[in-house]
Amino acid sequence: MKSAFLPLLALASPAAAQAFVVDDAKIPSGPGIDSRSENVDFGDIDLDGDWDVAVADGDEDFSDQNRIWVNEGGIQGGTIGFFTDETAARAPAINDASHDVELADIDGDGDLDLHVSNTSNVFFQGNKWWVNAGGGFYADETSTRWVGLGAHPSSVPPSQVLSDGSFIAWSGDSDFGDLDNDGDLDLVHSSYGGAYGGQMPSRIFLNDGDGFFSEFNPSGFQLTVNQLANGDPGLWCDGVQQHNTTDGTGAFCDVATAALDLDVGDVDGDFDLDVLLGDRHTFPRMFANRLDASGLAPAAGGGALGFRDVTGPVFPDGYAFGTGHYEQELGDMDRDGDLDVLGVNWQSQTFAFNEITLENDGAGLLSGATALAGSGSDDDEGDFLDYDNDGDLDVYVANFSGPDRLYRNDWTPGGSFSFTEVDLPPVSDVHWDADAADTDADGDYDVLTASGFGQPNHFLRNVTEIADTHAPYLPAVETIGDQTAAAAPVPVRALVYDNAPYYVTWYNDTELQVEVDGVALPPIAATSSAGQVFRAELPGNLVGAVDYRFASADEYGNTGTSATESYAGSTGLAFALPYGAGTAGTLGGTPPTVAALSVPFGDSTLYLAGHSDAPPGTTGFFVIGGTKLAPPVPIPGLVLAHVGPPFVLVQAATTDASGDAVLAAPIPPTAPGASVFAQFTALDPTAAGELLSTSAGLELVTQ
Repeated sequence: MKSAFLPLLALASPAAAQAFVVDDAKIPSGPGIDSRSENVDFGDIDLDGDWDVAVADGDEDFSDQNRIWVNEGGIQGGTIGFFTDETAARAPAINDASHDVELADIDGDGDLDLHVSNTSNVFFQGNKWWVNAGGGFYADETSTRWVGLGAHPSSVPPSQVLSDGSFIAWSGDSDFGDLDNDGDLDLVHSSYGGAYGGQMPSRIFLNDGDGFFSEFNPSGFQLTVNQLANGDPGLWCDGVQQHNTTDGTGAFCDVATAALDLDVGDVDGDFDLDVLLGDRHTFPRMFANRLDASGLAPAAGGGALGFRDVTGPVFPDGYAFGTGHYEQELGDMDRDGDLDVLGVNWQSQTFAFNEITLENDGAGLLSGATALAGSGSDDDEGDFLDYDNDGDLDVYVANFSGPDRLYRNDWTPGGSFSFTEVDLPPVSDVHWDADAADTDADGDYDVLTASGFGQPNHFLRNVTEIADTHAPYLPAVETIGDQTAAAAPVPVRALVYDNAPYYVTWYNDTELQVEVDGVALPPIAATSSAGQVFRAELPGNLVGAVDYRFASADEYGNTGTSATESYAGSTGLAFALPYGAGTAGTLGGTPPTVAALSVPFGDSTLYLAGHSDAPPGTTGFFVIGGTKLAPPVPIPGLVLAHVGPPFVLVQAATTDASGDAVLAAPIPPTAPGASVFAQFTALDPTAAGELLSTSAGLELVTQ
């Protein structure tokens, strides 16, 4: 998502004592809209470059219509930062008791679909799938998007499958993430159980790549009722179910908690997404993703997918006691390249609650439980944002029982984090949630709250107008060993952090930059795996010295890059056979060259490098044909032609500062042993574009 803001913002006056003003005129309100909102989620629903909103309405005892609010900027032609309720036109007409909405591209078509988490407190309901049909108009596809419920290997008993295709659950939150590293977004589906009992398991569902979800249940165990008992298999986790276990060996796990919230992120620094599962009554729990070590069901992308309950080993003693643990957040509060934890109401004494912070040691061990000053009230949600744009993550707290609060992070480079409460306009309705985004494209982060019990939601406009000039930081890139060239791509991942909410960073323009023998290939788009992980597919057919790194740009164009990783790509195949000789023509110096940077496997991309001694910016042409001309044929204006018809491809390219030009050409599915022939020809920039310089020929044999 890209937006522009005035350069004059960089000259704006320092922030006033209060960073936000309540500006509810910018959001919809009134009968039918002021409902029981449990959750809000920002995303560009209509793909016009600004932030729209999905709202989860309904609660424990009340069903209502979830809502779509569209930002009036972009293609709407209005003023950016004002929102219009377009539910009637864009959303399925369904009333349900919704706790959560999550925007995500589940089917890989480039737009944001929507998952709705519902509860069964009054009426039996399941979670729903709303699929974006284009332009931000949604259709209910719940009946087809759940696959195999009630049948092996699903753990859902047939009696719990509903007529709409979902299943009975008390779901407080669901989160997306590419758990198995296959390039699509899977789903972690929480359940807090009837009467917040915590007996119903949270479950994992894997995406088939087209947005259809099947349960990941390597145990094969199916419940007969909706409760998971001690001694039952752990479904998706190593060991058997044991409530409140602190065993970290894999013998026991607890996947049946009173979870009102969950989070996914790479907590232990191995690039796989771990799961932090809440528990209202006892200890919130951590599950380590053991994709490369578990030995369970095979997963695409290498290794095997499996999880281990590591709650006991990774958390300090006494990190959460009492009850009321409503929510938690993962974020890099000290900018040291790992995910720390903010626990909302994680410590309580009778009716006094505290938010606590836990610091990650980089390997996933959490320590230093520290309460936020002044946080002893019944809060419901914490959210990270950099409200003052000083480069670190501050905290906004949505309060269930009193005024919301704002905490400034006083982190200094090289130091730890600490938080100071700062002034916030009195906003004291019952707030279940708060999310942040730069809704008006002025360079700072605004806040939208979700209010319960028929109270209006509130919009807090950031009036600091301090521009975000802080680039994302990419502290780690996945290392791969030397590779033998193959047709299949090689997934690589990077950790990407920014001074923004994680759900904003997901939309950063992030790419994989690759060089082979010093020649830069076209950038390869990377996609968010959720959490702080981005993923790209490195061509598996590269040969030579391969260097790669990631770059990520936020919505303001601030760009950060990772360190460079390297490997050697090799092959024993005879696939690139030079013939003939080139000529420098009127350019003088060395004749141009053409070289293969990859093995031409069928159904892959062929990369060729052309090099010329001509100045940077020289235009040249790659020519690929089906005939080998040996000896070469002189053509007027072209010194030598080594390639003849039928011509497969003629493509212009421009040389860079090193004199290199690159061709990326898709190869269709082709039987091994077929040959095509290539050469690179450079224009003479001093002779009105005459083709006077050509390489030798190169025979390319598909493998």
